[in-house]
This record gives sequence, structure tokens and C-alpha cells, in this order.
Amino acid sequence: MPGAAVLLWSVAALLGTAVLAVSESRRAGPATRLIYSLTLGISAAVLLVLASRIADDPVTPSTAVLPLGLPWIGAHFRLDALSTFFLVIVNFGGAMASLYGLGYGRHESVPHRVLPFFPAFLAGMNLVVLADDAFTFLLSWEFMSLASWALVMAHHRDQDNARAGYIYLVMASFGTLALLLAFGLLAGPDGNYTFEAMRTASSTPLVTAFVLALMLLGAGSKAGLVPLHVWLPLAHPAAPSHVSALMSGVMTKVAVYGFIRVIFDLLGEPPWWSGVVVLFFGGLTAVLGILYALMEKDLKRLLAYSTIENVGVIFVSLGLALAFKANAMPSAAALALTAALFHVLNHSFFKSLLFFGAGAVLTATGERDMEKLGGLISRMPLTSFAFLVGCVAISALPPFNGFVSEWLAFQAILQSPDLPQWGLKVMVPAVGGLLALSAALASACFVKAFGITFLGRPRSAAVELAHEVDRYSLAAMFILAALCLLAGILPGLVIDGLSSVTLPLIGSRMPVQMAQPWLSIVPIAASRSSYNGLLVFLFIAFSASAAAYVIHRFASHALRRGPAWGCGFPDVVPTSQYTAVSFAQPIRRVFGTFVFRARETVEMVAPGETGPARLHVEMHDVIWERLYQPIARAVDFATDRLNHLQFLTIRRYLTLVFLFLIVLLLVLALWP
Repeated sequence: MPGAAVLLWSVAALLGTAVLAVSESRRAGPATRLIYSLTLGISAAVLLVLASRIADDPVTPSTAVLPLGLPWIGAHFRLDALSTFFLVIVNFGGAMASLYGLGYGRHESVPHRVLPFFPAFLAGMNLVVLADDAFTFLLSWEFMSLASWALVMAHHRDQDNARAGYIYLVMASFGTLALLLAFGLLAGPDGNYTFEAMRTASSTPLVTAFVLALMLLGAGSKAGLVPLHVWLPLAHPAAPSHVSALMSGVMTKVAVYGFIRVIFDLLGEPPWWSGVVVLFFGGLTAVLGILYALMEKDLKRLLAYSTIENVGVIFVSLGLALAFKANAMPSAAALALTAALFHVLNHSFFKSLLFFGAGAVLTATGERDMEKLGGLISRMPLTSFAFLVGCVAISALPPFNGFVSEWLAFQAILQSPDLPQWGLKVMVPAVGGLLALSAALASACFVKAFGITFLGRPRSAAVELAHEVDRYSLAAMFILAALCLLAGILPGLVIDGLSSVTLPLIGSRMPVQMAQPWLSIVPIAASRSSYNGLLVFLFIAFSASAAAYVIHRFASHALRRGPAWGCGFPDVVPTSQYTAVSFAQPIRRVFGTFVFRARETVEMVAPGETGPARLHVEMHDVIWERLYQPIARAVDFATDRLNHLQFLTIRRYLTLVFLFLIVLLLVLALWP
């Protein structure tokens, strides 16, 4: 049976590829083909190994120990059902990003800043998922963070990119510190940092509360939980598009893995209130993430904010699983955890697809600003079709995969009346309402993203010269589009596959789905609810085909072309179209006063003058201004006051060292 030791060789191969890229990356064209071909091959080989394990025995763990890491402990690695699932996501995402990079990488202006860190980033994510002790986990986590930071800083001469890299590095360091403290509490006074020892140890309620809070800070900051999300909409757009797809579609899922590993596996039985805390932050993240996305006109920033919303959906499902598990409701807990894991898989599909589509638009036009795009459907028809599939999938519309996982989450919410605590009875329906609101806003957001970018008339000269992208990029997009459809019409295969993950963590699983008639899926029992993606797909396909036939058969055969109505203005120009900002105006007026402190100011010209009227919109990032700017000002103030310390004489430095030594000795002497 393939085990952890076999996968460690793939990690070594990725690190070797990174070393090779250092020497070869100056030869841009050949190096691009070589490095991405190697990472594609290694990721595909890992997927084959994992497929063999899933077919053989996905439940029995496989372990390996290397003589590295902490003395007398070594570096422990473990391959079980949970890590197998997330390794599939990491390496499938890596394979698709590598395939996309074979074409997209030819347009990279600084390949020597990207190629060495791309395989290193993949190696770091694999190591995090395989790690089976705290030291190895944290070391791998930091390696993953630094490799991704280097990719964000690839175009560091851009001031916005440099700022994004700085904020990302600060938040990553803060997250790692929180994880370090969480593992320290789990290790206890004995200091045994292996995960196996943490599983068998018992935690007091106070330790459980601190570990949950620290994991929300550590893993939540990497995943993009509000209010720890501030780095994500800066860093993801700054990175190359295939790296953005990995960071958004895969790296945030590695953070979700870290949270599940600690809270569901290492910490033991959760208290019921832990579900309330996770539900609160998940619901808040889902709504605020999609509201921020709706206000954006930068296509990649919109997709980055949308990632925050989807992370919120995942954490809502995880909060439900914690609440049900704490109240001995294993069937409902298995349903909620399956919904979370299914959405993890789905988001890796459609978010990678959408970032690839955004990268294709950027390659063809040189623009990310939707206000300067439009009309690309006639110039990039294949890209526009693949991007449309991603928009429908992420909007949770049937028959695509996003609908299934969110439907499962709502089915779990409907089990909340059986919960005994009134806090959960109130919190779960309230979060269900937030989840429904975020789903509706997501549909509006991606109508805007697709419509403004691909429909209408070109808004700039760059769009007039756009053309379809290379076959490698298209192949990666269409593979992901096909998987979005397949996971939506055959979800029973995925749900049954996830049963090997939920069984060890929850002690239960959803009913066997492939045994249901007509390939339906049944969350709890057929008498309560069911869904059949295949029948929905066939109905939509038949209805659309019949409607198209009737229209073409019985409507007028004459093709008539005419200008679009321009609201009474005689000269139809591209600037008279809807823009990304105007599309979001109604929603901004509903939510903007509270969420963004938005203000609109109209400047009207005097009667008789021919100048234009102007509308000014002022918006604020309240979380950044109220939480992070005061911290930044305090740090600046402290560093300014302490700056003179670097100009002390050697005698004063020795005096300071001596005083600190005295203080430390006093602390040790007085410590009980």
C-alpha cells in the first residue's frame, strides 16, 4: 500500500526542481517549459499514488519518521484519510496550475523570480498536510508561507505589490505565532510535540478555549476569516495568475486542513459553545467577503474577496459539525462536515478556473480593471465560456458543483431544531439567513463579473486587439469546467468518497449515496429531502434545446441588427454602458452606510453651462481603519521612540544586557 514515505520522495523531487529552476530560470523559454513540465509530472504522479491508496485502503494510516527536526523526536509524517483528501486537492491544483503555467509562463516578465519558488510552494503545502508533529508542521507552514510570499513579491518594483508582500508577511508571522502557542498548549507540561501524544492527552475547558481561539487566529488568518482577511485581497492579485489560483484555491484549504486537524482530531470532544464561535465568524466572513467583492472593479481583487466568502461558507459548516458532534448527533455532524469538505473541493475547482480566466483576460488585454474591459465574448469565446461555467458554479446554481455543497450545508442547518442549547437554536437559523444572503449576493457579484468583463462593447483600445489564449491555458480551464459539471451531476461519488474522512473524525457518515435510485443524493433520509443533479442537468439541457429549436423554427428568419437603446441619447458610445461601479450602486446604497461608511456626493453644473455633472463615491474599509491602522500607528510611534537605541555606545549596550539579565533572574527566582 502506498504510504507516507513514497510521498516524501515526491516532496524531495519538488525541492530538487526548485534547485534546478535557480540555475535554469535565466533561460526564460526553455526553463518555463522544463520546470512546469516537471511540476506537472510530479503532481500527476502523486495523484496516481493517492488514487491507488484510495482504491486499496484509505482508512488505515501510514507513517514515516525521518531523523530530522527536534532531538530525540525526529520528523514525523502521517498519511490518513484526512491528509489523503487534502493532498488530492493540493496536487490536483498544482497539476492544473502547472499545465496553465506552460502557456501563461511564456508571458512572465521575470521568470527567474517565479520558477524557483513555484515548486517550493507546492512542496511546502504537501509537507504541511503530511506533518505528524508540531515542529514539522510549523516548519512546513513557515516554508509554505515564505515560498508564497516570494511569489507575491515577484513584481516587487510595483509599490502596491511590495505593500501586499509586507502585509502578507506580517499576517503570516502572526498566524504562525498563534499556531505555535496552540501546539504548546496541546503538548502540555510534558512537552510531547507528536500528534499521537496530543490525541491521547486530555485538555481542560480552559485549554480547549485557548486552543480554539489560537487556531481561529492562526489557521483563520491564513484562510481569510474576517477580520484577519486584510492580506488576502492584496496578495492574491499581486501574484501571477496561476499562483493566485494556488493561493486562493489550494493554500487557503491547507489552512482549513490545519483547523480540522487540530480541532476535530487532536483536541478531543468539543464543547457545544465552540460551534457558536465558529458559526459566528463563518457567517460574518461569508457576508462581508461577498459585499467587498461586489464593490470591486478589479477582477482579481473581486475573486480574492470572493474567496473570503467561500471560506466563510466552509467555516459555517465546520461550526455546525462541532455543534452536532458536541451534542451526540453523529448523522447531522457527518452531514455538516461532508458539506464543508465538499465545498473545499468545489472551491478549489471553480476558484482556480476563475483565476485562470482572469489571467487569460490579463494576458490578452493587459487589464484587470473591469471598467476598461467588455465585449470579450466575441474575441475570446472559449475563455468566456469557461469563465461563465465558473461564475455559475460559484454562484451555487444547479446543476454545477457549488449548488450541491451549499445545499448540503442548508440541509445541516435544518437539523438545528434538535439541538438542546438555546444559544445554538438562535445562532444556527441566524447564520442560515446570512448564508442565504451571501448566496444571493454571490449570484449578483458574478453576473457583474461576467457581464461587465465579457458582454457589451469594448471600453478600451486594448480590448479591440484581444485574442484567444494558448491551448495549455484553455486545456486547464476546460478540465476544471468539466469537473465543476461532473461533481454537480454525480455528487454521490464525492460524498461516498468523503465517508472515509468523516468516519474517523465524527464516528459516522452520510448514507451510502450510490445505492440510491436514479443517482439521487439523500442527506439524512429519502422521506425528508433529496436532490438529483443528473435529472436537473438533463431537464435544463432538454428545455434549453427545445426553446432554441422553437425560436429558430418559428420565429422570424430575418437577422436584424440595430444599435442598443441608449437611454434616449443619440450617440451610442461604450461609456454609456453599465460599469462595475454603477452595477453595484443599489447594493452599496443598501449595505454601504453600515459596512463601508459610503457617501455619495453629486456636483451639478450651473444652469446654462455645458460641463458634466459628477458623482463622487467615498468608501472606507472599516476593519482596516478601526483595527489595523491604530496598531500600525502604535508600532510606528514605538519604533520612532526606540530608534535611538541603535546609536548607543558599547558600554550602554553592556549595561542594558546586564539589567535584562538581572530582571530575568528575578523572574525565575520569584516564579512559583
